[in-house]
Amino acid sequence: MIEVRDLTKRYGDLVAVERISFTANKGEVVGFLGPNGAGKTTTMRIITGFLAATSGTVRVEDFDIFDDSHEVRKRIGYLPENPPLYLDMTVVAYLQFVGRIKGIPRARLGDAVDRSLQRCGLTEVRRRVCGHLSKGFRQRVGLAQAIIHEPSVLVLDEPTIGLDPRQIRDIRALVRELASERTVILSTHILQEVAQICQKVVIINAGRVVVEDQIGHLTQDAPLEEVFMRSISGGTSEEAIA
Repeated sequence: MIEVRDLTKRYGDLVAVERISFTANKGEVVGFLGPNGAGKTTTMRIITGFLAATSGTVRVEDFDIFDDSHEVRKRIGYLPENPPLYLDMTVVAYLQFVGRIKGIPRARLGDAVDRSLQRCGLTEVRRRVCGHLSKGFRQRVGLAQAIIHEPSVLVLDEPTIGLDPRQIRDIRALVRELASERTVILSTHILQEVAQICQKVVIINAGRVVVEDQIGHLTQDAPLEEVFMRSISGGTSEEAIA
């Protein structure tokens, strides 16, 4: 479970996010939405421990990200918009490297690598150099590094961006499978993706949460796109669909 309370991040006079609060429960996929510049990436970087907050709290399974950063990092898998790959390494060598960084014991590392390769459909390319892979396979490697240490929380930033329809379908299916045992925060501009995968939606605009609700309740009387556009009515249509 993730609990975000009154999270604020300032850069001098610029307020990137202000008093953001929301929760995400185990087994729940939460769609994290907002126009460009709304503060989504900043929030995700704070949740994953890559960025310090100005104030507020984030708790992951009752561990505070600021007081117990090491414990929280062990429980989180993070896939940023651009997968953090070493392009001159083979897939298996890269995952072994990531596993060691994440503290997987040597005796368990081989099994952990094999498990993440299989779950992400990478067995056939395990000996390929990352830089020679298609974008779809690079995304899969990015997911594999995020789950190799069996985290209880996954934070995914635009996991299907730039993929072809078949690759999108495969990645969505994988996210659904992974979510059965985990808490997932999914940031995307593809509202159809949210409607298909997520149980809950959090919408932020100008650094503030403007909607937090179950998707079934939100879309009772209007499609998600209309709900989204109403929620960010202070922004332009171009911003909303960028």
